[in-house]
Amino acid sequence: MRIECVELIHYGIPLRVPLAVSFGVQTRREGLFAVLHAEGLTGWGECPIIEGYSYETLTTAWHVAADLLIPGLLGRDIAEPEEVEPLLRHVRGHPFARSMLEMAAWDLTAQRDGLSFARKLAAPYPEGARQRVKTGISIGIQPETGLRGVIAGYLEQGYERVKLKIKPGHDLAPARLARREFPDLKLMLDANSAYTLADVGVFQAMDDLELLMIEQPLAHDDIFEHSRLRPQIATPVCLDESIRNAHDVQVAAALAACDIVNIKTARVGGWIEGRRIHDLCLNHGLKVWIGGMVETEIGTAAKVAMAALPGVTMHSDIAVSHERFAIAVAEPFTLNADDSTVTVPTRPGLGITIDTDAIAHITLRRETFAGGSHATRA
Repeated sequence: MRIECVELIHYGIPLRVPLAVSFGVQTRREGLFAVLHAEGLTGWGECPIIEGYSYETLTTAWHVAADLLIPGLLGRDIAEPEEVEPLLRHVRGHPFARSMLEMAAWDLTAQRDGLSFARKLAAPYPEGARQRVKTGISIGIQPETGLRGVIAGYLEQGYERVKLKIKPGHDLAPARLARREFPDLKLMLDANSAYTLADVGVFQAMDDLELLMIEQPLAHDDIFEHSRLRPQIATPVCLDESIRNAHDVQVAAALAACDIVNIKTARVGGWIEGRRIHDLCLNHGLKVWIGGMVETEIGTAAKVAMAALPGVTMHSDIAVSHERFAIAVAEPFTLNADDSTVTVPTRPGLGITIDTDAIAHITLRRETFAGGSHATRA
């Protein structure tokens, strides 16, 4: 398939409820879409950057995509998405920008083949893709007074697993409250790198709460100190931000730094690297689940495809999108309340119908690139 032109779209959508994590509060979601056009088909990719999560920003992602990555795709004949990765490899780092374009290539080629994204991604495995994927809900930092009601509301909807965001000074109390009020709840905590080894006592005090895991307790770029923390606590340790690629999994496994890995495809540079990480985790006996970056329905569809891989056995972060966003860009995913799952799309490509009118409504900037040139479409 020859890539004829590429569009970049900067979008902005209000959140229904502010999302508070250890490094800030979001009330509005901004991100990027990449749209690849080839032989009458259109492939969509999403760049779900959260400012402050990593060194990448919307400004850098736009620049890297527009000036360094897209020129290498225009006019290229691409048979499979695996051929896109080498065309993007000349840019070191910037995984969010690279993953957006790779995702669009998966969507494009899966449509051509008449396959769903999930089925195409799972082609190397005899089991194929799952039909449903287990999902849980992530709850941002909020006052303890309302926490019981928030958790109860999600359980009534059908969610089985709850993740609470924590930070120093807001950790033990909400975790104990959640366990006291919901003794059988599948509960995990996400620290988003807010602690140091000096805080080991906080985590030891959680050992009796029977948590599924504590996610990324220490520095975002650390593996070694996590290997020192893990033997000192009973709760399983999950690495998120520290896992940037398959090599980091090998290091973490060699150091026994974690029990679980959270794969965020945008963070690791795409679905090809995400699949490598999935395979390495299985080889090393590490459990795997798929994390969220507050994606729109477009990014969620590709995330569901990743969660449908056979080795993803834990509840992933696939919240129903209409709970997060004031505007939907495609039909929202729905929760299967009987088993806390989301149904994996089976139609070709992402398997969703994108609302181009809604996209136009949330667009802040739009630019089209073709044949080495570009024209602004505001």
